[in-house]
Amino acid sequence: MVAQVRPKDLAHWLNSVRAVGEPVVLDVREPYELQTASVTADGFTLLAIPMGVIPPRLAELDPQRPIACLCHHGGRSMQVANFLKNRGFEHVANIAGGIHAWSAEVDPSIARY
Repeated sequence: MVAQVRPKDLAHWLNSVRAVGEPVVLDVREPYELQTASVTADGFTLLAIPMGVIPPRLAELDPQRPIACLCHHGGRSMQVANFLKNRGFEHVANIAGGIHAWSAEVDPSIARY
């Protein structure tokens, strides 16, 4: 089962999985979305790979590292999180509410779109 983590609770999840590896926040939004709004890596590695190219770029992801998936509202990231989980990634979470919730709960300077 993929963990559902609200942005306000992400730091706690990151700390809880840090023992197994340096956490990654995988932003699966499209490049134009990243230009509109993006998070700052703070206590994690930020990696942007659009959802549509995850399968051919899967080798770029380490299945041993914890990965929290992020998108606009949480739908695409949940699909990617399930995809990763089904391919043997053990420590996977979905950032519920996406960057929209991140703006509301963590950093209001992030643009909403």
